[in-house]
Amino acid sequence: MTGTATTSSDTTSSGPTATRYLYLARHGEATADETALTEAGRRQAALLGRRLRDIPLTAVHHGPLPRAEQTARLIVGQLENVPLNRTDVAGDYVPHVPEADELPDGSADFFLAFLAGATAEERTHGPVLARRALELFTGPVAGEEDRHELVVTHNFLVAWLVRDAMHAPKWRWLGLNHGNAALTVIRYAPGRPASVLLSNDMRHLPDELRWTGFPLELHI
Repeated sequence: MTGTATTSSDTTSSGPTATRYLYLARHGEATADETALTEAGRRQAALLGRRLRDIPLTAVHHGPLPRAEQTARLIVGQLENVPLNRTDVAGDYVPHVPEADELPDGSADFFLAFLAGATAEERTHGPVLARRALELFTGPVAGEEDRHELVVTHNFLVAWLVRDAMHAPKWRWLGLNHGNAALTVIRYAPGRPASVLLSNDMRHLPDELRWTGFPLELHI
């Protein structure tokens, strides 16, 4: 079942609220033209799906790009009766472009150079989607039952949501790297601050499938 994602929760009502467990995964390794997953990427996705078999997921959300959608479908192939929701909110975009005075003196030039290629449209459209992601995917949920949901997305959005959970400045999504098919889990309990339970966890992947696409100094 594929559809458009709708608001995940409504905690503005006076009724009871329950805990949301948000599972975040970057897509599997993609081909050079990013139109499909590599064989390694397909293996990564299937292994992540196997890891999530015992999680009572209510939905898997994924972005519109092929590498995210293919990853999500391979994950769901390892699960039972979990619906797929396609949404631009889980896409690949720049969530926030900081001004120079937002950044630490020692790294401002590096980050500004990294973001220099962002177009005017990306600088306008990305933050709109980023705000929507916070509305859709974060916070406790209405009702009495805890909710577990997975978002298959891209490195930037995972970093943005982790940054938000840590109440870090908006620019701090920069420099947070997540491996292909790595798992991050954030817990949103009523009346408590968000808690990052797992970050960039790759225990479900063999060594040769970890940190694909990253330089050796990041392979840990």
